[in-house]
Amino acid sequence: MGDIAKGVLGGAWTLLTGWILPTALNLGVFFYAVAPSLRHIGPIERFWPGNGKATALLLLCLSLLLGLVLNALQNPLYRILEGYLLWPERLAARACARRRRAKHTLRRRLGLIRLEHRAREGELTTDEAAELASLRADATLARAARRDRDRSAVRRALLREKLNRYPADDAQLAPTRLGNAIRRLEEYGYDRFRLDTQVLWNELTATAPEQVRRQVDLARANVDFFVALLTGHLAVAATALAALGTSRPDVPALLLTTVLLGALIPVWYRSAVTATDEWAATVRALVNVGRVPLAGSLGLALPATLESERRMWTLVAKLTRLPYHERAGALDAFRAEPGEGRSDCSR
Repeated sequence: MGDIAKGVLGGAWTLLTGWILPTALNLGVFFYAVAPSLRHIGPIERFWPGNGKATALLLLCLSLLLGLVLNALQNPLYRILEGYLLWPERLAARACARRRRAKHTLRRRLGLIRLEHRAREGELTTDEAAELASLRADATLARAARRDRDRSAVRRALLREKLNRYPADDAQLAPTRLGNAIRRLEEYGYDRFRLDTQVLWNELTATAPEQVRRQVDLARANVDFFVALLTGHLAVAATALAALGTSRPDVPALLLTTVLLGALIPVWYRSAVTATDEWAATVRALVNVGRVPLAGSLGLALPATLESERRMWTLVAKLTRLPYHERAGALDAFRAEPGEGRSDCSR
């Protein structure tokens, strides 16, 4: 019972912080700045609370209700922000090309910093000297290179942090920064071990240690918070604009609300992108430590070599994703002896 209670409370906490709390903040802004211009409309006036206690109760109930609705709609919300849903094909393609150029520019800037450091140390090889000359001749890097030379070591490390928010494979690039920041954690298991976490996510989280699973949930809740916050800002700003057409609008309050929320939306978007760093770190830990008990729970023995392990996870993903084919019998080479290869997981 204790484990069940902890699981329920843990899930409630991520729901509260990720979706209900930002919904309550947005509703607070709506009630304070927008609702006074709408309360004189017939249907709204009929249901408008008559005192402060009733207003607080209405705010609480709406926060819970809308928070649950947003939680249920999180997949389409994320897909829109990642650039997968409601994006025209041509726009998505152009955005992906732009993200690809940004990624390669960051990589070349970091390469130039590294090679110039090696040149100062007198450690350049012939090939590296030619690469350094090529990077210095690149006009698109000239201005950025001058700024990078004046940066401190910590500021230069931020460039590596930005590059790490892109997936390793250019074919996996998404149209938006948030999409790429999330895509890099989705492709980690496949890139390193050929463990397709998108296909085997439920199996992986079911067998991984509880602490790691908990860390993943808490890290994602941070991203959920900013996604819910900016989604609510969009809704409140749109309502404020619509309220300008009512009979008795508070024009200064509505315009100020629209401008402030519009200015904050990019801030929350950037915050969501930054918050994916912790999410990516927890997913990395989940893959690194969770694949061992996962193999055991599937009746498989983890191979001694990385190359063999990558082949094993490729076969497991195909067996899970595709209808059975006799070629799946190749997985027999990795099956554990009866009674072996099983791992007891910490719950």
